[in-house]
Amino acid sequence: MLMSNTDRPAKLHYLTNGFRVLSPGDHVVCAVTGRRIPLDELRYWNATRQEAYADAQATAQVLAPQ
Repeated sequence: MLMSNTDRPAKLHYLTNGFRVLSPGDHVVCAVTGRRIPLDELRYWNATRQEAYADAQATAQVLAPQ
């Protein structure tokens, strides 16, 4: 039986210039906001931390000095 990737989180391995899909799905979750990010809209991530971010503002929150 074929399983749909709709409404299923993907598991990704984040690379410096892209990402590799380890487990299929249609979205990932932002590490800062908890928002769902459709894979076709994913633009921000951190390869070292292996985290996805919803937008530049969420990314800046992680990178800002404490």
